[in-house]
Formats: sequence, C-alpha cells, structure tokens
Amino acid sequence: MIPKRIGILIPSTNTSVEADFKWVTSKAVTAHSERLAIPDGTMTPAFLDQMNQDLAAKVASVASASMDLIAYACTSGSFYRGPAWDEQVHDLVQRTAHVPCVTTSTAVMDAFQALDVQRISVITPYPQWTNDKLAAYYGQQGMDVLAVHGDVRAAAQGHRAINDQDPDDIIQFALDHFDPDAQALFCSCTAWRAVECVTALEAALGVPVITSNQATIWAALRQLDMLHAAQPLGRLFTRSAVC
Repeated sequence: MIPKRIGILIPSTNTSVEADFKWVTSKAVTAHSERLAIPDGTMTPAFLDQMNQDLAAKVASVASASMDLIAYACTSGSFYRGPAWDEQVHDLVQRTAHVPCVTTSTAVMDAFQALDVQRISVITPYPQWTNDKLAAYYGQQGMDVLAVHGDVRAAAQGHRAINDQDPDDIIQFALDHFDPDAQALFCSCTAWRAVECVTALEAALGVPVITSNQATIWAALRQLDMLHAAQPLGRLFTRSAVC
C-alpha cells in the first residue's frame, strides 16, 4: 500500500510540527516538510511577511514529491492579516499544488465547530500584538474569545526557543490562566509542544483542549479520510470519530 503523503509548510525555525506528525500518525501516512525561511528574534509582522514572500515556490517544491494534501502549518502566519489572508493562502496552495490544502488557523476553527464550542480561553507563547491579532481573527469568525494569555518566557530568547519550552511549563501556564467560563482551551502556535499536554490538561480542566498541531493533523487526516490512521489525541479525535 502506498501511504498518503502530506506536505507541510513550516517556518524554518520550527522543530515541533514534524515531531508531532510522526508521533500522532501511523505508517499509513507520511509527512514531508518544506521550510519557509524566517529570521529568529522577536516576532514581528515584517518577519511573517518575509516568510510568506516566496510561498508559491515552496508549495511547488514540496508538491513535486506527489503530495495528497498540503498543510500550511503556521498559526500566526495564517491569521496575522485576518480571515481574507488565510483564504488567500489556502487558495494559493491549492492552485499551485492541485491538491487539497488545510491551514492551521482554519483547522482550529473547524475543530471548534466539530466540538460545538463557542466560548474559548486561549494561551500562547506570543507577544501582545500577535495575541491581539489572534483574538480579532477568531472574533471575526464568530467565536467568543474570553481571554488570550501569552507566556512571555517562551520566546524570551527569540521565537525559535518556543520549541524548547518544557511541556510541564505549558501545562502549569494553562492551569494558571484558563478562564473557567470557557468551553474549551486553545493552545496556539505550531512551535509550542502543546500536543504533549492535551491528555493531562483535558483531565485537569474537564473541557476539550485544542492545539495548533493537533488541529492541523486532525484536519489533514479528516480531509484524506484517514482519521483511523492516527492515535486518538484528545476529545477532538475521539468525538469527531463518532460524529
């Protein structure tokens, strides 16, 4: 059997997406990354503009390996210009690669809808301007964003360091900042090792926990009708499997 191939477009400083795909998926699915060059340091809109400037060429490169789907796996890179930009990214990828595309920001929104949640509490490793953009994006999509808390420790040494924050620190930050009126917790950023926190946080908080990488993997596998090829990762996978 030929495995389903998923192309992943990721920031060049990100080392978490590939590891999470490998951890969650089986041999029936393989993931193949293309890196989008971005400088390290304090994240700015200009950094994201630079990362996206040669997006079409990067899509064509990974698509040349005969992908079944391509995932644009950068949360802030798909929401920082608003919903219209996310749609542009989606359309550019599909038009260039001639295969389906998922973007992380839309995958997260689809996850909210699949879990029938409206009120969300959000934690991130982002600076404040990015948190504001996130709240605006999901607010425009109809979500009730109760709170967005950014852990400034994560990127204190530059955004590449987000990949190195211990999952136990993410769990504690979530427990300290979760809004009890929320129906779900969203841990944003594909560089954050939040996938490793899902089981513990759902047990502690009693609500669904959605992370950027978890939602991206789920959306990609659902598009390919391959959810059975993944280990269940939180309520997102177990609930949607029976819906």
